Amino acid sequence: MIPVFYRPEQSSTAAVHYSPSASKPQLVVQDWLSNEAIGAHVQIETFDPASDDILCGAHDRAYVHGVLTGQKNNGFGNTSQEIAQSLRYTTGSMLAAAKHVLSKMPASSFRVAVSPTSGFHHAGRNFGGGFCTFNGLMVAAIQVHRLGLARRILILDMDQHYGNGTDDIIDKLGLDYVDHITAGQPYRTAAQALHCADLLRNDAFGRKQYDLVLYQAGADIHIDDPLGGLLTTEQMRQRDQLVFHACAALGVPVVWNLAGGYKRDAQGGIGPVLALHRATMMECIQQGRNHGL
Repeated sequence: MIPVFYRPEQSSTAAVHYSPSASKPQLVVQDWLSNEAIGAHVQIETFDPASDDILCGAHDRAYVHGVLTGQKNNGFGNTSQEIAQSLRYTTGSMLAAAKHVLSKMPASSFRVAVSPTSGFHHAGRNFGGGFCTFNGLMVAAIQVHRLGLARRILILDMDQHYGNGTDDIIDKLGLDYVDHITAGQPYRTAAQALHCADLLRNDAFGRKQYDLVLYQAGADIHIDDPLGGLLTTEQMRQRDQLVFHACAALGVPVVWNLAGGYKRDAQGGIGPVLALHRATMMECIQQGRNHGL
């Protein structure tokens, strides 16, 4: 079974922007559970929301307090309290998934877990933007390192856009135990983006001896995304296969999340985005079968 760390509180239905990021956790999980090929292979797991102290491991305390109390804008450019309250849960989901693969799954298995969340990689030490408020990738990386669960962590960001917030936190805190590969910079072609995913199979990745991979499986890298894109649907499947197979073969735990995706259907829904996230989950399940999960 693939553990999926989901609570209803991590979704917000506040109509604050055309980006579906705030409401996507619920929509994606509903889509997965209603699909016979997926629903039988996922296990919904609960978790604790992230505390102020946990959020402040990656972010400036004044920024965290300002966002949560409505005194500072969130990554959507507003002060919605509904959005603010969901942020503890989106970040808590990512952290719980990381702790789970590192401490509760046997090393002999394909150690994978899912955080059905978006809105992380543009959030820096003391700023948000691009629909991102708190950087759950960095919160998770910092916490599992502090807990002694992981010495070296790789953030593999296969969203279409550059994870500037992730780099900002790494640089400002001087974190030498987190490596960050982002398809949004400097890769500009499909071949380059797939090479980014394929880096996991080269000797350098093996020599790094990562204890954890945090994988942003962004849907906005699709060629038809209005804010994308580089890859066709088949190339996105190849991307996911490369990442999941490499992690399974090398015995490195991986946690993946949703990241971006903005394509709408004729009715204004996010059916095209749900289909891409569904395909990533299908590939994850397939690699689990191949590697004994």
